[in-house]
Amino acid sequence: MQTNDNILLKTDEAVAMVAKRLSDYSFLEQKGVLHEYSDSTLIPSTKALEELVELCRSVFFPGFYGQTFVSCGEKNDLTAVVRRVHELLASQIAAGLYLDERPKNGEGCKDFVRSEGYRIATQVVERLPEVKSMLETDVEAAYEGDPAATTYSEVVSCYPAIRAISIYRLAHVMHEQGVPLIPRMLTEMAHSETGIDIHPAAQIGTHFTIDHGTGVVIGATTIIGNNVKLYQGVTLGAKSFPLGKNGTPIKGILRHPILKDNVIVYSNATILGRVTVGEGAVIGGNMWITDDVPAGAKLALQCKTN
Repeated sequence: MQTNDNILLKTDEAVAMVAKRLSDYSFLEQKGVLHEYSDSTLIPSTKALEELVELCRSVFFPGFYGQTFVSCGEKNDLTAVVRRVHELLASQIAAGLYLDERPKNGEGCKDFVRSEGYRIATQVVERLPEVKSMLETDVEAAYEGDPAATTYSEVVSCYPAIRAISIYRLAHVMHEQGVPLIPRMLTEMAHSETGIDIHPAAQIGTHFTIDHGTGVVIGATTIIGNNVKLYQGVTLGAKSFPLGKNGTPIKGILRHPILKDNVIVYSNATILGRVTVGEGAVIGGNMWITDDVPAGAKLALQCKTN
C-alpha cells in the first residue's frame, strides 16, 4: 500500500517531468517567435487594446461608450481622451513593431520601435476624424436599411455590425500605416465579440452595413464599394491557394472578391476567388459564386414544386 509520502513523491516527479517537456521551446526558437517577457519588454497587451477600443468608440459615439458625453449647445473638450488614445496607440504599435523587428535586430531596436510607435500613433490619431465620418455613414446605412430599427440610438447601442465595423475601420488605418500584428489583434477582438470576421487589410467604402452579422467573413484582399449590404453568414473568401515550392500557400496574392457599389448579398451566400460582383447586383441566400456577376444581376436559387 502506497503511503502519502510515496504518492507525493511520484506526483512531484510527474510535475517535474511535465515542466521539463513544456520548457522545450525549440520549435518557437526555430521560427523566430520565442519572446522573452519581462517588465521592461515591449509586448502587446489585450487589456490595453480593450481600453483603446473603448476610448475610440467613446469618441466616435459619445455617451454610448466609455465616460465621454455631449452637452447640447456646448463645445466638448476631448483633448484628454485623445491624448490617452495616442498614448495607448504609441505603446501598442511599438510592441507590435518590436515583435516584428526583434528577431532581425535584437534588443537594440527598442528605442527605434518606441520612436516609430509614437510617430505612427500620431498619424493614426490624425485620421480619427476620417474614421468617425466613415462610421457615421455606416450607422446611417444600418438605420435606413433595416425596417426594424426604430432610432439611430438603437443602431449605435445594439447592432453588432457597428461594433465590428468601428474596430475594423480603426484597424484598417493602422494596417495602412504598416503596423504589424496589432490591427489583426483588434479585428480578432471584434470577431470574438460579434461573430463578424473582417480582415484589417480589406478595403471597404462608405455606407457599409451587415444585417444581424453572425458568421460573416471578409478576407484580406476583399474590395467593397459604397452602399453595400451583407446579411449573416456571408463569406467573401478565397477559392483556392496556389502553392509555392515548399508546398505551402503563396502569400500576398489577390484572392478575394470585389463588390462594386450598391451590391446586396443575402444570408449564407458564399463568394470565392478574385471575382467581381457588378454594381447593383443582388446575390440571393445560400448562393455559391465563383464567377463574375454582371451589374444589376439578380441571382437566386430556384425552388421546384410538384
